Parts: sequence; structure tokens; C-alpha cells
Amino acid sequence: MDSYAATVARMPALRAAVAADPQRHRVLTGERPTGPLHLGHLLGTIVERVRLQRSGVEIMVVLADYQVTTDRDVAVHLREYVRGAVLDQLAAGLDPQATTFFVHSAVPALNQLLLPFLSLVSEAELHRNPTVRAEHELSGRALSGLMLTYPVHQAADILFCKADLVPVGKDQLPHVELTRVIARRFAERYGPVFGVPEPMLTDAPDIPGLDGQKMSKSRGNAIGLDSTADETAALIRRARTDGERRITFDPQGRPGVSALLSTAALCTGRAPQEIAEEIGDGGSGLLKKVATEAVNTFLAPHRARRAELAAEPGLVEDVLNRGNERANMIASATLDEVREAMGMRY
Repeated sequence: MDSYAATVARMPALRAAVAADPQRHRVLTGERPTGPLHLGHLLGTIVERVRLQRSGVEIMVVLADYQVTTDRDVAVHLREYVRGAVLDQLAAGLDPQATTFFVHSAVPALNQLLLPFLSLVSEAELHRNPTVRAEHELSGRALSGLMLTYPVHQAADILFCKADLVPVGKDQLPHVELTRVIARRFAERYGPVFGVPEPMLTDAPDIPGLDGQKMSKSRGNAIGLDSTADETAALIRRARTDGERRITFDPQGRPGVSALLSTAALCTGRAPQEIAEEIGDGGSGLLKKVATEAVNTFLAPHRARRAELAAEPGLVEDVLNRGNERANMIASATLDEVREAMGMRY
């Protein structure tokens, strides 16, 4: 049984265990702050974090600022992106009393775990990781050492806090699989410091960008959560469709049209085919109007809440200071255990 099939097979029992005793579990999840969060983040991952938090599961959210430099020379807007990521997740319902927000660069002990973990994996294993390959191809640059070791850094994120659950989509499974390998190899070589975390497949739908490809900051096809209603309308107006007046849902044959239908459907809870039937011969102009209204109506409460939070002086700084402090306490304790197991207490 392949990794994905095995994970799917484990999901019913895992979900039942989490539902039966949510407070026994800790989730590690996070963002790579390379730009503003977008609609795909909200529908694809953030709503699941909120659901798990409300069920009683402890959530830890890493803002992986060091990882921004894996494929970028500078991060001029990094402070803005980190701040925005916190605001958007608070606006969506994450509670800083129940969820710990922290940044990579503020937790030295976490990053120190990268060294012993690197000794447990081969170069070939790193090169096989699909995210490393995809980012390398997308950037068009030579592969940096940090990009190559990106999956091991993610393992440190997960294992430093001994998270037992990692919500992921199918394409992120290889990262968790490598983390599981590292946890097992560390136990075999030094002793059982770490448990073996479980990937938790999300039920999130695929979120298409405005061009029909996966919604992504790097592709420029995303609807940012920090965008105004007018900016969203302008972005949708510029979306490429086609010259056929009759609107139909055909993701393969009409990716631009189908992306707008899918976006409207996700924001209204309706089927894209149903929306296409209603628009009929209204053409791309009516389609874009419908999609704009759907997105702006859906995001209006989020935007209002985000604006309220952004107006509170020192809120984000306080959330991060408290989160960084807690993450440092956890990381230092874990690093002490690792040094003890490795015979490095002098």
C-alpha cells in the first residue's frame, strides 16, 4: 500500500481518536510568509485549524520566516507578511489563548535541532522531495543548501514541540513521511525522545486560482485576504476567460471560466454547474460580476474583523511575544532531552 493510500486508510480511526479526546493532541501547522495570505489559505487550511482549535486540540502555528530565504535573496516586506498572517488567522477565529503563534527566527533551540536531524537523512532523500524539486524548478536558480534541507527544517518544526498531528494535503505528505522517518531513526540511534506524528489529511477542496491553476502567491493568481472589495473586483475583471458566450463548467477545456465558477461556488456553498446554468448566455461579464459579488460577500465579515484587530495597538506584537516565549520554553526542554540522549551533556 502506498503512502497516500495508507494514510487514507488510517484517517477514520485517527479522526475518531481526536474527537474522543481532543485535549490529548497537539497540532503543528504554519505559513511560509512569502506574501499576503489568500482565499486558498482561508478555505484550504485556516478553517481546519479553527475547527480543530474549537474542538479542544492545541494548535501551534509557525511563521517560517527563515524559510522565506530558501528561494528569495531578500524579503523586503517580511515584517508586513508575518503581521498580516497573524491578523488573518485571528480574524478567521484562531484564539491566541488556545493557539501559539511563533516565528522561526525567535526560537534558536528549534533551529539547532536541524543539525542532528540532518545526520539522519541522505542527500538522495532530500533531492527526492517533491516540494524541493518544484520550488527549484519554479525559481530557476541553483538549489540553495537551505532549500535542499527545507523538509528537515519542517521536521524540526513538528518534532520540537512533539506535535502528534500535522494537517496536510496529499502533496504535502512526503514532508510528514520524512519527519516520521527522522523520529524513528533518532529513536533507533539514540532512544525514544520523539513520538511518530500522524499526517491528518484535510477535507479542504482544491482552490483554483483565477487562471485555473492552483491558487498561489507566486503565480499571481490569488485573491488576497487583505485586498479591498474594489481591489478584488479589479483582479477578477482582469482574469482571462475565453470568447465563448455560453458559460459552462469545464475545468480542462475552459480553465479560466471554470476557475471563476469554482471560486463563486466555494464562496456561496453552491455547485459550479448550477451557477453556470444560471448565468447561461450572460457571458464572461456576468460571470465576473457574479464571482466578484460572491467573493466580496463571503470575505466581508473577515475583512471587517481584520480591520478591527489591525487597529488595536500592539496586538500582533503581544501575540507573537507570548507565542515566541512559549515556543522557546518547549524548544529548550526538547533540546535538553536530545543532548542527553546523544551524550552531549558535559
